[in-house]
Amino acid sequence: MDRLIIRGGRRIEGSVQVSGAKNAALPQIATALLSSEPLELTNIPAVADVDTMLAMMREFGVVVSRGPGRLLTLDASRARNSDAPYDLVRRMRASILVLAPLLVRFGSARVSMPGGCAIGARPIDLHLKALQTLGAEVSMDSGYIHARLKEDRLRGGRVVLSSPSVGATETALMAASLARGETEILNAARDPEVCDLAHCLVAMGVHIEGAGTHRVLINGVEKLRRARHDLISDRIEAGTYAIAAAITGGNLEILGAHLEHLGTVGAILENAGVAIWPTDRGLMVSRSGPLRSVDVTTEAYPGFPSDLQAQFMALMTIAPGASVIRETVFEGRFMHVPELNRLGANISLQGSAALVRGVERLHGAEVMATDLRASVSLVLAALVAEGQTTVHRIYHLDRGYESLDHKLVQCGADIHRVSE
Repeated sequence: MDRLIIRGGRRIEGSVQVSGAKNAALPQIATALLSSEPLELTNIPAVADVDTMLAMMREFGVVVSRGPGRLLTLDASRARNSDAPYDLVRRMRASILVLAPLLVRFGSARVSMPGGCAIGARPIDLHLKALQTLGAEVSMDSGYIHARLKEDRLRGGRVVLSSPSVGATETALMAASLARGETEILNAARDPEVCDLAHCLVAMGVHIEGAGTHRVLINGVEKLRRARHDLISDRIEAGTYAIAAAITGGNLEILGAHLEHLGTVGAILENAGVAIWPTDRGLMVSRSGPLRSVDVTTEAYPGFPSDLQAQFMALMTIAPGASVIRETVFEGRFMHVPELNRLGANISLQGSAALVRGVERLHGAEVMATDLRASVSLVLAALVAEGQTTVHRIYHLDRGYESLDHKLVQCGADIHRVSE
């Protein structure tokens, strides 16, 4: 099991290339199951979660091949209906995204509950309700979701989501693509990754209107065609590097990033004393003056993303004054707090809120990564901590960040990866 040894005190400067969006890649890889024609995806990131999804595709008989320019070709012409086994599904929650394509393509599906989640846990219940609305029968037995078509195809309908769940919106989009008639999704998620999935489906021949709004219309087709689609860049990775520059007082150009994809993040960083502006190649982020404490509440896009909450908390640990960070998207997403406190931060939890009192400096220590975003918050804090920090269990990082340590080293960080 690898660990990172980081010596703080160096500015993050220069330029860094953002990879393709992991959270766009996963549903689009699953989408290949809908068609007997090849799907070509470019700008695919080299991260562990993508490898897990591709392993699942191979379980279904999908032929996966890689080409130049981050090209991934998925040929599901000989795909077969098979279980999505727990051994693969347990590794990431997003594996539930294969449920709708398997159901639509083969008429039935049997998929293990991801990570052993209870049936009522958000957002799994929203996925299942969307499929039921379109005419599927859904049940659960022995930790597996069982779904089957009542007729030869799903039928278009009105899918009303109780919250703008990204995964449930993506499930509804994929299911509606081959449904008979028109489907309306209300309270749909507006995230760039959802829009990118819609663009991929349009390339495959589906008629979709309203992607990026709360009301999406899909006119299903009988079959999908061969298509090629270029993934958007990863906005969470871009935001992470922006905070890396901010926390170290650096000056960084983030290549391939788009300010509009960050939603309110740009404005919040500016309120915190960080300059951020678009360039011809991406975004420029700079901080030369003092940080300012800013309150943040995580919200659905375009609000502040939960996936950047831990990183922003790391930034606030050295901002003078006090800030309150409220987590409203995922409960229990404060596992990084004890580890940041080990580095000298002053953070106290009050239910779904964290009170962060800025300290003059952080100090190196041994810390343990608990999940993907928590682990990167520890790396960010270590960049500015005095002395040496060791981050253990960094396999979490490799799930969603492509070569994070190498990219940061290229921008001036002192980081070494050590195998235990």
